[in-house]
Amino acid sequence: MLKSLFNWKVLVNLVVAIGVFVGLVWLTFRWLEYHTNHGQEIPVPNVVNKSVHDAVKILDDTGLEYEVDSANYDPKYRPFQVLQIYPAPGSRVKDGRTVRLKVNPRTWAQIAVPDVINKYSGLAFQRLDQVGLKIGDTIYEPSIQKDALLRILYKGNAVNPGARLPRFSVIDVVVGSGPMRNISIPNVVGLSVKEARAVITKSMFEVGLVEYEDGGKDESDIIYYQDPAPGDVRDQGMQIDLWASKKTPAELRAKVEQLNSIYRMKVDTSLPPVRYEEVHNEPSYEAPVVPPPAPRRETPKTEAPKTETSKPQSTTPKPTSTGTEKPKASTSTPATGTAAKPAASTTTQQPAQKPKAKKVVVE
Repeated sequence: MLKSLFNWKVLVNLVVAIGVFVGLVWLTFRWLEYHTNHGQEIPVPNVVNKSVHDAVKILDDTGLEYEVDSANYDPKYRPFQVLQIYPAPGSRVKDGRTVRLKVNPRTWAQIAVPDVINKYSGLAFQRLDQVGLKIGDTIYEPSIQKDALLRILYKGNAVNPGARLPRFSVIDVVVGSGPMRNISIPNVVGLSVKEARAVITKSMFEVGLVEYEDGGKDESDIIYYQDPAPGDVRDQGMQIDLWASKKTPAELRAKVEQLNSIYRMKVDTSLPPVRYEEVHNEPSYEAPVVPPPAPRRETPKTEAPKTETSKPQSTTPKPTSTGTEKPKASTSTPATGTAAKPAASTTTQQPAQKPKAKKVVVE
């Protein structure tokens, strides 16, 4: 077997096989070098902080492909400024390699305006803030829809729901402040129905019932009657009913008189005017009811009997003298031989006593 292995034919075949294998491997690597441009690498140029137009021109001159990716808008950088590049600047890549550029967009990404028209202003403001719109000025306009959002303005122009605006744009809103009071009714008699609608809308009223004499709905018919009457004052948003015909108001005078008897109130001016006087009613206060006092019970008090004591008096004869002497009253004890006048009373008279206060017991 070993003898047959070292046969010259076997050795030739083995050498040929090895040569073919080495040739194929060499050809393969040569083809790969040619196909992949082996040894022909290009450094990535530094285009960071350049505008996207300049960066694209540089990459085209270098022989590199590019792909632009917009990042979130950053107001600190210029619009269309290159923020990043991948691969990093200075890296060596093959010719035709795609380089990705991250560019700052011109402005914020656009968003759709939400449908908040005729909605309550508080909820509308919250919805606008959620989508990224900033509210600038709030303009109040007379409207029967009080506190409702009527319009959205962007740079002075009205914006419809669904329109696309840049994120964080500043918008102005128009909010209803309530109806105006005491507005004069315009005179639309003699105008066509179309013209009357425009005048009524401009005067902040609404068109109510429109009755056509012939039953049609021709907007060119002439208004010959309206209710309320021209010159009356009403609040904003009130309806004005119209009567229209192809005839002129002068030709429908009888019809106008009939409508006046129905819709116009006649005021009798012959009666004297009624005078109203303002009466000031002062508040009256009633005295609280006090119950009658309880009957008093008097307790009689016994008084001591008064005793009078009279003193015996004696009269002595006045002696005769040349001078005048004052009489002196003296009390002397009667002698035995002298007759004395007995006293009128044996009791001694005392001075009258003051009445004492009575004691009152209230039960």
